Amino acid sequence: MTARIRSVAVVALLALGAGLLAAPAPAQAAEGEEELTLDYIVNNTILGHATDGNYLNLEPFGSPELPRIMLVRTADGALSIDAYGSTKSLLRNGPYGLAAHGDGESGEGHGDLRTESAALSEAIAAKEHLHSDVVRTSGHVVADFSITRHFVLSLLALLIVTGVFLTLARRYRAGVGRTEAPQGVLQNMMEVMVVFIRDEIAKPNIQGEKWRTFLPYLLTSFFFILVANILGLVPFAGAPTSNIAVTGVMAFVTFAIGLLYGSKDHYLELLTGPPDAPILARIILVPIEIIGLVMRHLALAIRLFANMLGGALIIFSLLGLIFIMNVIFGEVAAWGSIIISIGFTVFILLVKLLVAFIQAYVFTILSALFIGMSVEEHHYDGDEQESSPATGDLESRLDAVEEAVEPSPA
Repeated sequence: MTARIRSVAVVALLALGAGLLAAPAPAQAAEGEEELTLDYIVNNTILGHATDGNYLNLEPFGSPELPRIMLVRTADGALSIDAYGSTKSLLRNGPYGLAAHGDGESGEGHGDLRTESAALSEAIAAKEHLHSDVVRTSGHVVADFSITRHFVLSLLALLIVTGVFLTLARRYRAGVGRTEAPQGVLQNMMEVMVVFIRDEIAKPNIQGEKWRTFLPYLLTSFFFILVANILGLVPFAGAPTSNIAVTGVMAFVTFAIGLLYGSKDHYLELLTGPPDAPILARIILVPIEIIGLVMRHLALAIRLFANMLGGALIIFSLLGLIFIMNVIFGEVAAWGSIIISIGFTVFILLVKLLVAFIQAYVFTILSALFIGMSVEEHHYDGDEQESSPATGDLESRLDAVEEAVEPSPA
């Protein structure tokens, strides 16, 4: 057992080392001769790689660009779709220019908007187009449906989860795990986690036998988030859950399930207020309850997004510290900061591995709590409101979980 633990530790350290080696170093701001600036390091190295982008970060092997698809309104007012194989193709063949990083989607008021072929070719050669905004020179972009790095990684997480469960399903169909003991590390580990989610999350938080209806969604959420979080530790990848669009969609699904399966009692309390409350009090309580319902799910999305994005920003900031020291104090200071920077980076990577499991658990248990509160049926006896046995327990669990869960620095 000790030897196995040591082997796992060695593999983990090698993976972490590979992640550090694969971490992107800042490219030169121009074609290779100009010095780096703090603005370039912050915008392109730290923010550019921690956030989403229309390319895959495979440096130093290259940065494959992803298709760009735009719904646009042309100068004559007609709607059209612009589709290009890459940002490079979009700039060279379409009516688009390049704005400085963060200048927005509109070309109005941008004095440094580049549209000339020579300027665009120079920016493409320096890979500035990967971290800058593209602007349509005639008409405007209505919606950007371009393929992004986090979208590709979300599909990868989906394929991994689907592949694992299809493999396990074939084993259980053959009787392994039903008529005989589970075999292998993967099947035993997955069975432990599935049973944990069923017995410790679904059953205690969702009334009666209704947990059976929502267990597939809770399992899907947990394992998708877990795999997506762990992808943030893989070299050349990233965590799709550090994108508010991904976490927002998942929180919206939880919100929609609560609305679709909500009980009659849930809607009565939500839209009319507590039955024993005075009329004037209901006028105040109803909008508060509706706002609270929306804000709970909004916080569900922001909590996961902020924790994962914060971890990525910290890691790239620590690695970028080496180059910042080089810009400000010179090469000697940069070499001196390497040990401290990489040491703290390894520590944050280990913390992120723990946070990957914690955030998957937190999202799943809060989803179960919110769904449980929506599908719960109350029982009234005369004028006295008496909740089902699970009511007080659900509310106390929600309060306890939300008080215990604080945004992690990673």
